[in-house]
Amino acid sequence: MSANSFAMNRNVPVNPSFYRYALTGIFLLLFFSAVHSQTSLRGSVERIKVHGKGLEGNLEGDSPDRDVSIYLPPSYKAESKRRYPVVYFLHGFTDNDAQWYGVTKHWINLPTVVDKVFSEGQLQEMIIVTPNACTRYRGSMYSNSATTGNWEDFVAKELVSYIDQHYHTIPKSTSRGLAGHSMGGYGSMRIGQKHPEIFSSLYLLSPCCLTPGNNRPVSPEAIAKLEAVKSPEDIEKADFGTQATFASAAAWSPNPTKPPFFADLPIENGQLQPTIAAKWAANAPLAMIDQYVTNLKQLTALAFDAGNRDQSIAASIKVLDQVLTSYKLPHTYEEYEGDHLNRIAERIEQKMLPFFSKNLLKR
Repeated sequence: MSANSFAMNRNVPVNPSFYRYALTGIFLLLFFSAVHSQTSLRGSVERIKVHGKGLEGNLEGDSPDRDVSIYLPPSYKAESKRRYPVVYFLHGFTDNDAQWYGVTKHWINLPTVVDKVFSEGQLQEMIIVTPNACTRYRGSMYSNSATTGNWEDFVAKELVSYIDQHYHTIPKSTSRGLAGHSMGGYGSMRIGQKHPEIFSSLYLLSPCCLTPGNNRPVSPEAIAKLEAVKSPEDIEKADFGTQATFASAAAWSPNPTKPPFFADLPIENGQLQPTIAAKWAANAPLAMIDQYVTNLKQLTALAFDAGNRDQSIAASIKVLDQVLTSYKLPHTYEEYEGDHLNRIAERIEQKMLPFFSKNLLKR
């Protein structure tokens, strides 16, 4: 007798709880299968040290052995022969890699955001790499400098070389992306427009410092705070703007003969120093972009966005959009409802990761 005929035979008594138990069992089976599926689709994070030859001897005294956080996608450990695209993600000023990767509590947890995307199975998996660029003055600006060390070279050359040698990457520019938030967005544009042979796709999240002169202190109050700093230890206690000024000076106007900061400030004795201000302006991506149009044309894709309440940055990426448009360079530009921080996780999930999934080659 079949199960169906057994169930339908009215002469055979069936305990009503039979169906309830059966349905409960099926529900639990489906539930635990779903939980197991979600668990198996989580990536893992490794935090390693990478030595930067070009960071040796920097005048800030920062270690050339840098912490680097690496997100390995869910299938990475199980599929040893598979190779993956890599996104190099650069954090912002005063941040570090540990904060972004959940080692210490922060306003964002990048692995959690990425896991959510990959668990849905709609995007191609990728490795994500973030170096700790928090220096003595709270940020390297991802620039080459005797004072901070050669951070631009470290990211574009030394770090990429190390990751390709030690992880299952696709070691081609067409499978490498560069992205970042705030100072990291600046670094991504600065480095990316110089090195299309290394990175093929760029995504800038609320990139700072694109426009010449925008990050220089101008108010009497800001200048007074700047001139009150007498030692590197004072910088640690200073406000955000003062710290950013010293970090920028260390990166863009280094002076090995001028201890204890080994940098020239754009303001001295309350007066603008035109030569120093010119050095800062020369490091603004919008000032150098015309030199790199040929490089930008080699990119597979370029995208950038910012919140409309992040006013100075929103204004700067509007100019970037206009410049790229004038050169007929394909790109994606968006200004959205938000500020400098409040929707970054959402932008990474809904915009940045799909962007790289689409534009980075899988082989």
